[in-house]
Amino acid sequence: MAVQIRKTYRGINFEMLYDEVRDLVERQGIVVREAELQTYGLPSGSTQSRVVLVFKTQAEREEDEKSCGGAHIIESPGGETKMIIEIDESLFPQEKVSAFQEELDFVLGSYEVKW
Repeated sequence: MAVQIRKTYRGINFEMLYDEVRDLVERQGIVVREAELQTYGLPSGSTQSRVVLVFKTQAEREEDEKSCGGAHIIESPGGETKMIIEIDESLFPQEKVSAFQEELDFVLGSYEVKW
């Protein structure tokens, strides 16, 4: 079963959010093996960016790593950045998921849009 974390941030630098998420998941023992960054032009002349991260379990050899989730981060021209993180609980214990969420809220909580 996968845990899904959804967040909306305002006033945060897109690259900083990406770097923080990468560093926080790595602190919990998840390896970010792939990151695909794309930027799209909009008719208004603004741009919209997105990044997709693939999370893997740590292993001695890279070929022994297993995919355990990922993240999608989308920056809109209006100043909001949305993020969805999915983590497979069968490969990553709930305690570590909770620790990740606590660190995420502590570091980035002041940017989060509360609904």
